Amino acid sequence: MNPFDTVAISTFGALVRDHAAARPDAAALSFADRRWTYAALDLHANRIAHALLRDGIVAGDRIAWLGRNSDVVALLALACARAGAIFVPINWRLAPLEIAHILADCGARALVLGDGYRTPAGAPPIATLDARTLVDGAWLDARMIAPDVAVDARDTVLMMYTSGTTGLPKGVMLSHRSLFGTSTLRRRTAVPWDDWSADDVTLVPVPLAHIGGFGMLARTLFFGGEAVVQEGFDPGDVLDAIAHRRISKVGLVPTAMKMVIDHPRSREVDYRRIRTMIYGAAPITLDLLREAIEVFGCRFAQSYGMSETSGTCVALPPDDHDVAGNPRMRSAGRALPGTELKIVDAAGVAVPDGTDGEIAIRCISVMNGYWNRPDATAQVLDADGWYRTGDAGCLDADGYLFIKDRLKDMIVSGAENIYPAEVENALADHPDVAQVAVIGVPDAHWGEAVKAVVVPAPGRSIDAPALIAWARTRIAAFKAPRSIDIVAALPHNASGKVQKAELRKRYWAGSERGVN
Repeated sequence: MNPFDTVAISTFGALVRDHAAARPDAAALSFADRRWTYAALDLHANRIAHALLRDGIVAGDRIAWLGRNSDVVALLALACARAGAIFVPINWRLAPLEIAHILADCGARALVLGDGYRTPAGAPPIATLDARTLVDGAWLDARMIAPDVAVDARDTVLMMYTSGTTGLPKGVMLSHRSLFGTSTLRRRTAVPWDDWSADDVTLVPVPLAHIGGFGMLARTLFFGGEAVVQEGFDPGDVLDAIAHRRISKVGLVPTAMKMVIDHPRSREVDYRRIRTMIYGAAPITLDLLREAIEVFGCRFAQSYGMSETSGTCVALPPDDHDVAGNPRMRSAGRALPGTELKIVDAAGVAVPDGTDGEIAIRCISVMNGYWNRPDATAQVLDADGWYRTGDAGCLDADGYLFIKDRLKDMIVSGAENIYPAEVENALADHPDVAQVAVIGVPDAHWGEAVKAVVVPAPGRSIDAPALIAWARTRIAAFKAPRSIDIVAALPHNASGKVQKAELRKRYWAGSERGVN
């Protein structure tokens, strides 16, 4: 039995309603020149929810968003929650064919398009709305009271699409309980460094189609703070927000942190209000930590999590960050309240501390499962609520989690998860390619970079730049290989499977672990 099943969790709609009743004029959300109080956010989301219901949306229907970050994302997500619908934000960086697949896979009833976006070719017939219609358009319903729709905390309210091992993305179903369970337990359990309050102003420059961005937004609204949403990441815009918007918390990947530090104005800004800078997707190097402390002068915390756990469930606290370095800085940290960790062998049996195996997580924020994929769900999530991450690692005697490698075939470049199968499928159709294997290799800027190792077809030659450009017409540019190595043959085992471990050895020689 999952020990967290008995914890009472509020719903997205109820949380915002309660803040609106207690602090109606408090700032909840800012974007560009628009600022929403909790009362305004509450009432406007009700108008959108009633409009969705009026137009035939019923509980469980999927409503998709395609566009960059906007306040409309928060409004639409909250409206879906109150109408009992499921919000599906789509990563705008994906290729049109990938977006069309997601729209078909989730069976979206409607698609809301951000400024400058249109329905991609190949998408199924679908009702579309312009984002501006949800802010000030005539489409809105006049009713400002909450719809009379029964919503349970276990209902799926958000669906994030992740890359898939088969080359097809999977929809991760997250409930109200998933999104707000960890915050509920953090409020009850003192975690001194992880203090959140209604006084917090958080900066959200990372994509809201990623759990990192949406999770930061959701946590801010849970505690009654203000989320300052930016259209996308730009170092200058980040500095402007810190200088003028009373920012107290920022979430960035190390690569983005370095870009902010390298900006010409980085040492002219007053950072004294920032209490914590949270980073994830990769560890921080000692050189970057030293420079970041010099510039920002705040606390730093590393987060580890994934879409399937609604984001952060393990964290390395500020006290374990040492500019001189220490063994714990090589870890991902310890489990947060509401999270249990264990390391298991291939049969799923827990192994002793210090023994390598697969990292398994049981937490209050774990997903409901993968959309329409019961077999894939059963492979990673058992009846007791343990989620097998596909990451290899170990626990020490003090509960610190050390990540060693990936059991699942995935590359993390910047903040993006990339499955080699997607890239291989795109490249394998090219007439010049006989065989291809895609791996992640160390990259000083992005952590890992996508590399393709290609065997030319008989009588053909490979034009590497042209092949990369060709791949970008079929998959998102960030998934396309950054480099291509041409070889006469790939290493295979006795059953004919490509031995990627052998390929990786050449590029990861001298590294402490096989991920970055």
